[in-house]
Amino acid sequence: MDISSTSSSSSSSSDEDIIILLYAERRRKRRRFWVHPIITRREEQGEFYRLIQELKMYHERFRGYFRMSVSEFENLLQQLAPSLTKEQTHYRKPIDPEQRLAVCLRFLSTGDSYRTIASSFRLGVSTVSSIVRETCDALWHCLRDENLPVPTEEMWRSTARRFHERWNFPNCLGAMDGKHIFIQAPANSGSLYFNYKGTFSVVLLALVDADYCFLVVDVGSYGSNSDGGIFANSGLGKALRDGTLNVPPPSELPGAPELGKANHVIVADEAFPLKPYLRPYPGRRLPTDKRIFNYRLSRARRISENVFGILSQRFRVFQRTLQVQPSVVDKVVKAACVLCNYLRPKGEDQNHATEDDHDCEQPLQGFEHCRGQRASVEAQNVRELYKEYFNSPAGEVAWQYEHVNHAL
Repeated sequence: MDISSTSSSSSSSSDEDIIILLYAERRRKRRRFWVHPIITRREEQGEFYRLIQELKMYHERFRGYFRMSVSEFENLLQQLAPSLTKEQTHYRKPIDPEQRLAVCLRFLSTGDSYRTIASSFRLGVSTVSSIVRETCDALWHCLRDENLPVPTEEMWRSTARRFHERWNFPNCLGAMDGKHIFIQAPANSGSLYFNYKGTFSVVLLALVDADYCFLVVDVGSYGSNSDGGIFANSGLGKALRDGTLNVPPPSELPGAPELGKANHVIVADEAFPLKPYLRPYPGRRLPTDKRIFNYRLSRARRISENVFGILSQRFRVFQRTLQVQPSVVDKVVKAACVLCNYLRPKGEDQNHATEDDHDCEQPLQGFEHCRGQRASVEAQNVRELYKEYFNSPAGEVAWQYEHVNHAL
């Protein structure tokens, strides 16, 4: 009895081993080619070697393809080439820096899948994936010191001066807003990235200047986090709280020394709690003085929304759901932000743009409006001071009453 039982169990075990081996053999894929014939013909028929070289002769088409001019592309390549150059081995020839940059910019400007880009450039899908990741990293590290530096006190003063000149809002250090970048739900992430709109996202929090450039960006927070929590835990929020942002000391508002010195402020919308930076008065049936303050604040604050519009119109990848890992999303977003600054007009050319030129419709989802957070007395006093200034002869603008009355 014992012998038959032992024999039966060993036979059963042997059968299971055979089944496992057959299953493993069936799943094992035989590699037919070391390099696929389609990829070997890259230099004869690949998009980089044919179409892109022709586009360089037609600058408008080149700009539409890469979202930048030929000269901007070549200057960018010159800066990135040392970081993108790979060593040549005995096995295969490395992909040159220009083609790597072209692949990454094509991904940013279209949002096409890795497989689509791999087919058109005649590259492997995993190769495109690594190129996008490495090139975005190189863009951030090579461009940030010049195009997105850590703000100094002199930079803050320059930003405040530009806000006063262009948007009639003195002592303003920037406009702040946050947007959700839609992503495919990462594996085993539960509800971490699930936001209040029912989609999955990571959050981009940005502070922008009066000329539609990013000053500070913070990306990577979970879409499920509350707006106040995202800001409080961001590098920007912590720096403001700790006083390490080199913010200038309070100064008098132009033409109103009787009001005393006013804090330098950051303008934001109702999604953020009221702090010593500014957000509008809540409610609909407000007295005229508060409506005027809200109008003046909104006029300066909407620059941040316009910047997000410019970002998504220039780089169409943000008009799609990103189907990459969250760590790669962070690299893509930071690279796109620093590229936006790199591509902005420099110096006097910034003045040629009007408000209407930048009212870009943008698909990025904003924050949910903040409710139930108690403001400090200091924050309320700062807002009251600016409200009084905007309703005084020194701080008013001619069209604000017409606008407020028309809005009723």
